[in-house]
Amino acid sequence: MPPAKKRARTYDAAKVRAAVTAQFGHVADAVGELDDEQLARPSGVGGWSVAELAAHIAWIADSLAAGLARPPAAVPELTAVEWPFATASLAGKIAEAAKETLEGAPLLALYERAGARLAEQLAANPGSRVLDLWIGDMTLADFLVTRTVELVVHTDDLNRAAGLDIPIERQALAAGTRLLADALALKAPGGSVEVRIPPYAVVQCIEGPRHTRGTPPNVVETDPLTWIRLATGRTDWAAAVEEAQVRASGERADLSALLPVMS
Repeated sequence: MPPAKKRARTYDAAKVRAAVTAQFGHVADAVGELDDEQLARPSGVGGWSVAELAAHIAWIADSLAAGLARPPAAVPELTAVEWPFATASLAGKIAEAAKETLEGAPLLALYERAGARLAEQLAANPGSRVLDLWIGDMTLADFLVTRTVELVVHTDDLNRAAGLDIPIERQALAAGTRLLADALALKAPGGSVEVRIPPYAVVQCIEGPRHTRGTPPNVVETDPLTWIRLATGRTDWAAAVEEAQVRASGERADLSALLPVMS
């Protein structure tokens, strides 16, 4: 008998909405305190400065609000777990949008406008609303889950580049961790390796002998923020293992060929 098809993960829509709004607010508060020297630093994300990265985060919120203001699409084409594999082709387009955003208004004005527009549009639209997006049409509920990945990873980018300590919302970290773990399982289906990211996710992946009981022979375990860094290319697998940020046991417990999950 073939194995049962895994049920798609569900998310608490109200908690995800609140987490996205709160995380954007944390970033907005921090960006308002950055000085010229911090804004000019390299962000570590492509060739962006901290100012350009901050503009991109404002664009994340503003473009979502703009998408909700457009007429809805008919049916969704992508689910949340498929989103990480649809983003690579848009890197140049997104970078150009970030540049245009920064040139359009001072950063503080960008954040004020984006925050206000986002709050207004989220209040007016249900999770079932289908957004017409560059990457493919998605429901608002699914797309908001992807925004947790963007906001968490870029909050972490800002913290490291500018020496900040912007808080990361627990629900945003949880949703982003789960989405990227499920994307790994989709990318490399199987049951020979168990990936544990406590307290938020456990997935099995990679073809091979399936574990059924007792301690799995191939286990990878890490913390949520390290996982998000690995899955988005911020941290190298070998370095994370060497620094004991990842614990990997078993001959199949090497995810280096599968990382990053998204680029």
